[in-house]
Parts: sequence; structure tokens; C-alpha cells
Amino acid sequence: MNNLIDLSRSIPTPPVALTVAYTPIILPMAGRAPLELRLTAPARGEALPIVMLSHGAGPSKYVPSKDGYAPLAQFWAERGFAVIQPTHGNSPVSGLPNDAPDAPYFWRQRVSEMTAILDHLDEVEQQAPAIARRLDHRRIAAAGHSFGGHTVSLLLGARLAGESFADPRISAGVLLAAPGRGGSDLTAQSAARFPFFDVDFAHMTTRSLVICGADDNPQFTSRGPEWHADAFHDSPGAQALVTVHGVGHGLGGIAGLDAKETEIEAPDSLEATRRLSLAWLRTALDLDMGAWPAAIGSLDGSASALAQVTLATNA
Repeated sequence: MNNLIDLSRSIPTPPVALTVAYTPIILPMAGRAPLELRLTAPARGEALPIVMLSHGAGPSKYVPSKDGYAPLAQFWAERGFAVIQPTHGNSPVSGLPNDAPDAPYFWRQRVSEMTAILDHLDEVEQQAPAIARRLDHRRIAAAGHSFGGHTVSLLLGARLAGESFADPRISAGVLLAAPGRGGSDLTAQSAARFPFFDVDFAHMTTRSLVICGADDNPQFTSRGPEWHADAFHDSPGAQALVTVHGVGHGLGGIAGLDAKETEIEAPDSLEATRRLSLAWLRTALDLDMGAWPAAIGSLDGSASALAQVTLATNA
């Protein structure tokens, strides 16, 4: 029950189910500190599809870690997904030290941390007894917000300086307020500071959903909010673009309620983001082929004030 939502109620979503969570799950990493994870999943059910959720690099101390993004992770888990959240190397609370190679952003480490999860799913399950042997290793999606969207875009096939980081074990991806094109599309200061934003989305062939805030005006570029939609326009795998009205980078609160990252608390917009992303994931991973069409259809009514869906011509 959520007394704060109104228009988003018309977007269909499955009923909630009891969840269990394990934290910290520890994975060893060669030559560095171990990787800490949180795993949240339904308490019952078999062959649970997996979503790996990559956090951003926001101003809070704890949100950019396995302990952030509860509004999104919990919502997905209560409706059938096993959600795995790593604490990436750039996390202020328990990431890698600032004198380590590739500091302070650790973009390459972030990618390797996600692939390490895939390499050691059996070990993850062993540390979560109530979830052991209940994960579907054939249905795996990756989702990322902000800098996490950059991480996930590389896993979906986007290239950096011609190098591919694509992981075929990931069959679907969701980019939430992800960075757009780098290079000349950035301000001179941002281009110098974030050269790793200069990704080529033309090779991002894994099916994906791009979600942007209509009022998300980035500091990295003069192009305005449309910059965050570049992956949709440039990627052959992008199937749809969701533009959430009236919100900026926090998409109404996905990173955390009352968090610094949530510049505007907008419960209806947050709920629309959660329901639309869930519906797309359910269809993309072949759990419910009618979920995404039904969600799109719901936006023909009053919920159209919350979001707009643009479909790719090849979708």
C-alpha cells in the first residue's frame, strides 16, 4: 500500500511477495580487497531471474554502495527478481583506496566487479542459504543508474577506445540516467576529467531500455537533458526510451528516499519508473510477454502525464 501514488496505479504490476536479503556477501578479487554484495530475492519460488544493479557515484556516503537504491532493488525483488548489488571500487564507504591504480573513478574495476559476480554466481548462492539453487543463471539482466549506466553500457556492448567489454551472459539491460556521448559533446573541462565517457554505443547490441528524466540537465555538456538519451539513439540494441516527466537525475527517488541524490521527491514518477522498468524486464527476460505492451498501453490514459515511451524503429 502506498498512499503517495495516484496516476501510476494504472500501470499494471504483479502483487508483492515476501523477500529475504543477505549482506554482506563477500567475493575475493585478485590483487585487491574483496567485493561486497547485497542479494535481495523473493522468499519463495524457483528459477528466479537475476538483475545486477550498478550504483552511481552520487554525493551520499552510503547510497553509492550495496546499501543504496532500496526503492528500486526492493521493488524488483518483491515482484520476482533476485537483485544483486555490488559495492563498486569508487564507493566512499568501502571502495578501493584513492592511491590504487585507476583512482578515483575505477571505471574498469567496476566492469570487472560485475563480471566477477557472473563468474561466481555459485559462490554467491552458497552464502545465501535461503536463495541457494533458486537462481536462474540463464536469465540475467544488468541495470545501472548514472555512472552505473556507464558501467552497464560497456557490459551490453558499448566500446571504449575500440575495446569491447561485452558479456554474453547478460541478455538485457536498463540504463537509468546514463551518460551520453563523450568527446566533443562534453565541455572541455568534463572531456579532460572524464575521458572514459567517450564510449561508442554503435556496438551495444544487447536489448536494452533507456530511462531519462525530462528535467535532467547535466553539468557535463551543454546539450541539455537529451544527452542522457544518446544510448537509445545510437545503440542497435536499444528497444525503447522512457522519458519521465517532471524529474531530473534522481528519477523521483530511485537511489534512496530523502537521499542527496534525490533532488526531487516525486512518488508518482518514482513509481512509474519502477513499474515501467519492471514490466520491460519481465518481457525482455521472457517471463511475461504481455507485461511491457500492457505497461505501454496504460500510458494512453491519465498516466501519460508521468512518462512517455518512444519505441525504436526496429523494436
